[in-house]
Amino acid sequence: MDRRSFIRAAGLASLGVALPGLASACGSQGSEASGGGGTKRKVNLGFIALTDCAPVVMAQELGYYDEHDLDVSVVKQASWPATRDALLAGQIDGAHCLFGLPFSLAAGIGGQSRDLQIAMMLNQNGQAITLASSLASAGYADLEAAHDALASAGTPALGMTFPGGTHDMWLRYWLRATGTALDDVKIDPIPPPQMVQNMATDTVSGYCVGEPWNAVAVQQGIGFTHLATQDLWEHHPEKALVVNRRFASTRPDVLKDLMAATLQAARWLDDPANRSEAADTLGVEAYVNAPAEEIRGRLTGTYDLGADLGERTFEGKQMRFFRDGQVPFPRRAHGHWFLAQYQRLGYLDEAPPYAEIVDDLILTDLYADVAAAEGVDVPDDDMSPFEVRLDEVTFDPADPDEEAQRP
Repeated sequence: MDRRSFIRAAGLASLGVALPGLASACGSQGSEASGGGGTKRKVNLGFIALTDCAPVVMAQELGYYDEHDLDVSVVKQASWPATRDALLAGQIDGAHCLFGLPFSLAAGIGGQSRDLQIAMMLNQNGQAITLASSLASAGYADLEAAHDALASAGTPALGMTFPGGTHDMWLRYWLRATGTALDDVKIDPIPPPQMVQNMATDTVSGYCVGEPWNAVAVQQGIGFTHLATQDLWEHHPEKALVVNRRFASTRPDVLKDLMAATLQAARWLDDPANRSEAADTLGVEAYVNAPAEEIRGRLTGTYDLGADLGERTFEGKQMRFFRDGQVPFPRRAHGHWFLAQYQRLGYLDEAPPYAEIVDDLILTDLYADVAAAEGVDVPDDDMSPFEVRLDEVTFDPADPDEEAQRP
């Protein structure tokens, strides 16, 4: 089914009209299918309704998985805990997933397991901290003003998506940078698609989440973008292709082909000429279920910030999926940073076994094999220091304790 037919079918399905073939276009459950080079190998992939599920969705929609003799079911998940549970139970083999989620589980924060591993990255940048319109005095990326606005709200409730996940880290890191004590706010996990409704009903005064749920709050006039995460840490890790250990260990050839097809989609997505088409595809009910226009702006790099703050352009620094091979490479240094933040921000009382956890969870050698086969250069900065822009702090993965002990 081509893209136009899929979108038409999905639209009719939302009206209750059943069409043959729609289930397979959306990634239906099934065993094996024949075609192409022979018997298709079945893979179940989960995703959350976020713009950065694009590499998985477009690899499916553009036929890249099929070209690699894969019969992939792309299965929408309700939340990150649901994704975690489905991965651990083997209901799905892999997923579009928070980079921090496997580390959170390994550290005993959002569960207790080392059975989830990172095969490759799916995107960098493109998240945001949205504050309610009543806190508009915080402006854009004004840390002092944000501190004062939060203080004026008493004990504001803020939303993130998973304890120890990326959005949780961006939110807590930002709060610490504003000088706001974490005890002075209430932070709760909320599924990404429910963020806007929670702000509309005044359940939360702010949240950190991926797109399009920041843009939607602006469009509805209930919130504004206080900080895009690329202005917190330029080219930060965000979503990853996370797989369960059984899939990685027993079906490595299937996983390699899955990664190769996803790399193709990532390269396609980083061509600016394709971003608008991607927005149209992602917007349908089967995927993100949001108006394409509310996906398109931030996907192409133009942010309407809301609250009379005007527009901000992030050309080349908006959500990125390939960036000449810089994006998909999973860096061990980033894993060390997350583990250091868990101690610095109060989740852990003592230092975790950094290298033991990171080396176990990031499939560096597997990624290098796939990249070589696909002609994609592997960056040489795996364990290099890097700067976090928000507070201009350089993190050295060789000395994570220094960061963990930083005020």
